Amino acid sequence: MLTVSNAKQEILQEEEILRLYKNELTRQEGFRYLVKSYQERIYWHVRKIVINHEDADDVTQETFIKVFKNLDGFNGTSKLFTWMYRIATNEALTHLKKNKKHLGLDIDDVYVHLSEFITQGKNISGEEIELKLQKAILKLPHKQRLVFNMKYFDHLKYEEMAEITETSIGSLKASYHLAVKKIERELTED
Repeated sequence: MLTVSNAKQEILQEEEILRLYKNELTRQEGFRYLVKSYQERIYWHVRKIVINHEDADDVTQETFIKVFKNLDGFNGTSKLFTWMYRIATNEALTHLKKNKKHLGLDIDDVYVHLSEFITQGKNISGEEIELKLQKAILKLPHKQRLVFNMKYFDHLKYEEMAEITETSIGSLKASYHLAVKKIERELTED
């Protein structure tokens, strides 16, 4: 979670990145700094949506390509990271929709296919409760899964989530509440 000093530091960092990017002589340096600053956070956000490491790498790369192409149009009404987070979310959901068509699965039933990657993943603990939690999260409808991941793992505020998803705060709170209840039920079932 960002502290006040970290939040100020992030804003200064965003301002510096944009200043570098807008100058033709330092544009490449500014973009490299942007990627270095946000790549890991974007990757893990995407990874929680698409599950598979290779897919997450691909979607993260596509996200930064889209950011590079559209950064001149960034108007600054939101934080730079929030804007990139929205792009990453849309890219990840688009990727899932493409895979859904390829696999012939409904987007909300894709958890069966993705849950295979949980037990194969290098970055996920083999402990039973961790596996059970990850599988429970995958059983959520994609909107609830997205909201749960942003709130529980990424510690985003509802206001930030509303900007990213273009959804009302009330709807996000309801989705999170339903997701938590479903996960609790799943974890307590034997």
